[in-house]
Order: sequence, then C-alpha cells, then structure tokens
Amino acid sequence: MMNKSIDPITTEIIQSSMKAITDEMFVTMRKTAMSSVIYEVLDFGVAMFDANGQLASSGSGIPGFIGMLEPGVQSVMEKFDETMIAPGDIFITNIPHKGGVSHLNDVVLILPVFYQSKRIGWLANKAHWVDVGGSFPGSISAEATEIYQEGLQLPCVKVIAKGELNQAVLDIMMINSRQPETTQGDFWAGVASMRAGEKRFLNLAKKYGVDALDFAIADYIELAEKISRNALAKLPAGTYQANEVTDDGLDIKATVTITPEEFIVDLTGNPPQQANALNASYDATMVDLQMIFKAIASPQTFANAGSFKPIKLLVDDNSMFAAKYPSAMSVYYETSIMLFDLIWKALAPAIPESLTAGHYASICGTFLGGPHPDTGLPLSIVEPQIGGWGASRSRDGVNALYTGYHGDTFNVPAEVTEQRNGIMIERLELNDEPGGEGEFIGGKGIKLYYRILADNWWITMAYVRSCVGPWGLDGGLRGSHNYINVVKKDGKKTRYRICTALQLNKGDVIEVFTANGGGYGKPENRSLDAIQNDLKNGYITPERAKEIYKV
Repeated sequence: MMNKSIDPITTEIIQSSMKAITDEMFVTMRKTAMSSVIYEVLDFGVAMFDANGQLASSGSGIPGFIGMLEPGVQSVMEKFDETMIAPGDIFITNIPHKGGVSHLNDVVLILPVFYQSKRIGWLANKAHWVDVGGSFPGSISAEATEIYQEGLQLPCVKVIAKGELNQAVLDIMMINSRQPETTQGDFWAGVASMRAGEKRFLNLAKKYGVDALDFAIADYIELAEKISRNALAKLPAGTYQANEVTDDGLDIKATVTITPEEFIVDLTGNPPQQANALNASYDATMVDLQMIFKAIASPQTFANAGSFKPIKLLVDDNSMFAAKYPSAMSVYYETSIMLFDLIWKALAPAIPESLTAGHYASICGTFLGGPHPDTGLPLSIVEPQIGGWGASRSRDGVNALYTGYHGDTFNVPAEVTEQRNGIMIERLELNDEPGGEGEFIGGKGIKLYYRILADNWWITMAYVRSCVGPWGLDGGLRGSHNYINVVKKDGKKTRYRICTALQLNKGDVIEVFTANGGGYGKPENRSLDAIQNDLKNGYITPERAKEIYKV
C-alpha cells in the first residue's frame, strides 16, 4: 500500500502511537481493577481496531483474550446496524458461542470510536470477573452440563448508550454476582480503560486527520501480513501430526500442514462436544492456532489482524473444539491448552530451535472462597498456577513459569494473597517429584500449600495432565502430573484432579502440585556434572539418580 500524500514518518509515528494507546489502556485497567486476578495476575486483554473491526494494535496480557476480541467486535457489527451504533455507546457480551468470548466469566466490553460523526475504529476490553452467578461459586465447574448452570448471560447488549448508563443492565449484573462490589469495580475499570484509549484515539485523528489515520492502520495491518507470509515461507514445508490421550481417555489429534502460502490445522475427526464443561468454542480454538503460528513464524514482531491471514482451520461443528450453544464451557481453558500443546507437539520435531518438549500444559485454575476470617464478608480467589516447561535440545527447561497460553501474566504474591484474601500460604517451592529426566531435564513445577483460616470455605478446580504427564522429545521422559491434595484437619488426605465447590473448614490445607516439564534426549546422555548439580539443587533424589542415570 502506498499513499504519496502521507509521508512515511507520519505513518510510523501514528503506528507507534497506536501501540502507546493500547499500552495506556492496559495500565489503566491494571491500576483501577478490584480483583487480584486482574491487577496482579493480569488476566485481561485490551485491543484497538479499525473501522471494520480488524485488530490493529493490542496491549499486554492474555494473548488468547486479544485474539478473541476481533470476533467480539464483529459480533456487534453483525447484531446492530449502523443506525444503532452511536458515539458514547459501550456494548457488553460474555456468551462464548456468539463470538469474542471464552467463558461467561470473561466479560467483553466494546466501544465504537467516532470522530466528526464518522466511526474511525473500535476499542475493546476483556477480563475475568470473579463471579457472574450460576450454580457454582466462582461460576466455574467442570461438571456443568449446559451454559445455563454457569452464570448470567449477556447477549451483546448496550450497557451504556450515548454516554448514559443503562442502570438496569448493571443492576442485573450485580444481583447475579456473589461479589457485586467487585463486579461493579471491574466493570468500571474496563470502561475507564477504553475511555482512556478513546481520548488518545481521538487526539490522533484530530492531529493527523482521518485519512492519515486510516492509511496508517491499513498499512500496519498490511505490513504484519507481509511479515507473516515472509516468515511462513521460511518454515519447513510439510505435514506434521500428533495425538494424545486425555485424562478422560479421549483420543485427540491434530494435523498441521505448512505450505508457502498457508498454515493449515486440521482437527476433523476429534471427539464430539462433551457433556461437561471441557469444551472450547471455534474462536477459542482459532486463537490456539494464532498463538502457535506467531510463536514460530515471527515472535519478535507486533501482532494484528494481518499477522494471522495465512492461517486456516478445519474443524467439525459440534466437536469439543467447536462446541455449539448451549454447551457448558466454564473450563474451556483446559481444552484449549490441551490443543495448544498438541499442535506444539506436532511441530516440535520439525522446528526444534523454536519448540521445546511438552510443558505442564494446564491452566491449573484454582478457585477458592468463603467468608473472610476477619470481616466475615464473602470473597473469591481466582489463581492459575505456574509450572514446569519442557527441555530443549540445548538446555534444561524453565522452572515455575506460566503456560504458553498466558503471555504477560504473573502469579499472585503470597503476601497479597494472605493480606487481601484471608488465607495462609504455608509453602511455595519447586516440585521435587520425579519426571522429566533426559539429557536435558524438564523444568520444575511447584508445590503450593494454602491453609484455610475460616469455616465454610470451598474449592473448585479442574487440572488436565493429572494422569498423563508432559511429553518428552528424542528419548526424554515424560514429566510429572498436575493435581491437588485436600488435607483435612484430622489428617485425612484425598487427591483430586477435578472438584466443584468442595467444602473446606478452618485448619484444612490444599496442597497444589504442578507438573515438571518433559525431558529432551536420552537420560544416559546427561553429563555427570549436570547430575551432580541436580542432586545439589534437590531436583532429584540419590535413589532416582541411581534408577534413571545409573549414578
């Protein structure tokens, strides 16, 4: 694309400003949100779009959220004609089957941006709200059988119209939440985030003119496509396959075909949508492809709609990777991370310089709640867990890192959890369980112990890779498993991979274990110095070293 009336320096300034806009939106959300899963974990995403709803720029945060925001904006344009979209409007949606959403807790806010009566773009914000009602505290349960059990559904409605709040919509959201003040706070944080972006967006249009702005956005998207297509041509052409057996005994498979023009992922023939909440939407599945493609093709460059033009997805309707309404989806993320890991596994032997052995590959979403031990007020904790990454062909795996699905997110510091949420962190250390041995060893997961300090608490969780550990490469061993132990105050210990609203009382302890990543290379090729360091660091016991390494 070339426009001689707009000089390249102005174009680049506008494009850099677009990134600054989404960065400011991100910071605004982080500084104003009420729940720790947003301001500490950064379980949210923000993005900027052109007038036609194409992703133009994005902030930090959850990559999967950002990728799904484009179909979210498209869903507004499909539902409302041009006469029904006005300056000052903000739309809200959270139904995962309808575009732009992952599960009901991930609430999407969308704002059209107008300058001189012309729509010049869109802004969007998506964040995990701690409770949106439904049958289960935290609105999460792997055992849900339909979406009606999972919480309040917001079918792409105007929550603010021409700058005026629709109080009825806000009242409905708050009365359906077990934590209405937090819900309201996170809602207004999302609004503030987008209004900060809108102010900067309008300043760009005023300073440079709409024509220059439109050109710069279109040029930015076109540039991203060129970068991706050039990178695609350098990837090893061919067809690559992988399969895994899930903890529930389901056979899942993926076939990836790389050509000079397309990155094709074929998921046809996979299991049908499940009679539980382990389902993902088409949009969530597409994001898996986008993240893997970006990671191997052009990881160091910016991302927008152009970055993903070469991607093609083949998937059966009504499969667990493209489930239809009203299927349950509250733990969609475990299905999505399984697929993300499966595509990774298919490509890893062909692109060893970019992809490691398997990582712990579970979001390990841990939902705890109950009355605060000091105030008695109800609260909910939402915390994904960190775990071990797989080894590469040249080095050991990384310890205690979030999954490849998470992007720029962090675990909640123990001090914040204890002070804000009224729970004690008794232990946070690397997992010393066996697994992931090889010439290069998988990174270590964690042990995290929560002690409950009040009666009438509960826990909900669903971890995958609880029975089948992360895969190794080139002779490396599989890693360990993700699971929890619930230790009652009388000493009785029970292991779980899935539970919903399990009753807890004062003195009970939750022991979280996340998996060690897969190993790379045959264990007999590990150097003696490396084994001695493993022993010194407590990564392996003398007995296990003798068993695996004959040392």
